[in-house]
Amino acid sequence: MAEAKIAFQGEMGAYSELAAREFFACEAKLCPTTTFEGVFSSVKNDESTHGIVPIENSLTGSIHENYDLLLEYELPITGEIKLRIVHNLIANPGVRMDRIRRIYSHPQALSQCKEFLKKMGQVELITVYDTAAAVRMIRDGQMRDGAAVASAQAAFDYGLAILRAGIEDNQRNLTRFLIISKQETTPASDPKTSIVFSTSNVPGALHKSLGVFATRYINLLKIESRPIYGRPWEYLFYLDFEGDTREERCREALDELTKVATFMKVLGCYEKGKEVDGRVYER
Repeated sequence: MAEAKIAFQGEMGAYSELAAREFFACEAKLCPTTTFEGVFSSVKNDESTHGIVPIENSLTGSIHENYDLLLEYELPITGEIKLRIVHNLIANPGVRMDRIRRIYSHPQALSQCKEFLKKMGQVELITVYDTAAAVRMIRDGQMRDGAAVASAQAAFDYGLAILRAGIEDNQRNLTRFLIISKQETTPASDPKTSIVFSTSNVPGALHKSLGVFATRYINLLKIESRPIYGRPWEYLFYLDFEGDTREERCREALDELTKVATFMKVLGCYEKGKEVDGRVYER
């Protein structure tokens, strides 16, 4: 069997890398990309066998770009994992907290540490494309007045010091990551299905669409709306529900949905992801 190659957005030490290592138990080659679209493109063009992308954070909400990319690239979701995000304030060895004037990180990470950063006083918050990249910038620039918000793995990889650990606003800070691949999967247990659909812009259309699940006692886990490009005030609805597309009640619900919706597509049927704590790996 060919070696699995996993594309993720960011640099080594990014939270996406930690999620990939936990999901695939390190039995894969990890392939960093600079953008989320790069992950999808890598899988589509057979440069990687799988991709992993964040889709939702428990504190700051959905990553809308990745919902759009799921539909655009038509790659099935084959799994998910929920990683507890522990943010750390990281600086070059010997730098004191009272010397910090600039803090670098991904905007999502900064947003998840708002309360701690407020207490830092008059510091400049500078956004970069990746948390691990922020740590590398601190090291490469030999900054004595700058720090980064990132994972303990990134601090370990670049040989920097953790000034303060666990600075996120809430310890129940979880990010849900989706696994994508060209090959669909069959969940062995605890199945979950993701779909996308649109409705006519008429009274009761969404109610009828959701009713196909309610009448069959299918539990809905999440619904997210996204604007349809070029059609103002019309929306796509991304929906997750408990169940397997092989189950009769789920097949019937989806069949009925295709009749009441103007568009419907199954994005993937996969096993519900477990919650994990990220570990620091030796390279």
